[in-house]
Amino acid sequence: MADVDLDPGGLTRTLKDLFAGAAGGVAQVLLGQPFDIVKVRLQTTSQYSSALDGATQIFKNEGPAAFYKGTLTPLVGIGACVSVQFGGFHYARRYFEKSNASTNPSNPTLSYGQYYLSGAFAGIANSIISGPIEHIRIRLQTQPHGAGRLYSGPFDCVRKLSAHEGVLAGLYRGEAVTILREAQAYGAWFLAFEWMMNADAKRNNVKRDEISQVKVATYGGLAGEALWLSSYPFDVIKSKMQSDGFRPDRKYKNMRDCFAQTWRVEGARGFWKGIGPTLLRAMPVSAGTFAVVETTMRAMK
Repeated sequence: MADVDLDPGGLTRTLKDLFAGAAGGVAQVLLGQPFDIVKVRLQTTSQYSSALDGATQIFKNEGPAAFYKGTLTPLVGIGACVSVQFGGFHYARRYFEKSNASTNPSNPTLSYGQYYLSGAFAGIANSIISGPIEHIRIRLQTQPHGAGRLYSGPFDCVRKLSAHEGVLAGLYRGEAVTILREAQAYGAWFLAFEWMMNADAKRNNVKRDEISQVKVATYGGLAGEALWLSSYPFDVIKSKMQSDGFRPDRKYKNMRDCFAQTWRVEGARGFWKGIGPTLLRAMPVSAGTFAVVETTMRAMK
């Protein structure tokens, strides 16, 4: 049985969840940013024949620093996002544990459906922050190199996006598909990780915090694969919408139109462009995130 905490409203507990998530978020950005820029370029352009070709051309034409284009925004923002993800997940988990305890005091452990819903709740809460942060990052990653640059940095990007269509239509473009992606992605992410952790604890008759860090990292990495395999088509549509032009050069009217055009022009394969580097990135990034979060949580007990 998983360790149970029946205090869903404890401020100290919530602050610890948020802090541990922020630490995991910093690790996530530093590990994953080079893979992410290749993924976004593959999703939004057709100038590269493969992930390797994309990485080679970026290095050759823009230099090694290009792999960390737009890093400031996610370094601050993704730290906040992962903080919200873990804070939201554990808040919802403790809510379900308290609800379960009221009907079955001897076993308040969550069902796996409840683990999924807790993760989905965390994803939806996270989308409020992740939507504009990822939009800014994608604009910076896909803008022309050198003299043709459109934005001098993240703050200039925010100003110009807001000036084009306002905060909601400009900065928050693609928010509907972001919410769908985040709910599905983090529902699957936390569900997969918790299932593997609980299965290990039961199989070896140990407490959760006695599971080795190597296993925590391995389970975290595998959960990262589950996250992307379950949500990747939503991510492709989000990237297309957030790299699209502005009137009169706008290609996609809305999320539904973007799905329709992608299917009509590229077929089913269009929804999986860039999945290779994404899955390659997912294992070390997700492994590092969960390892750092679990280590931080154990240290704060």
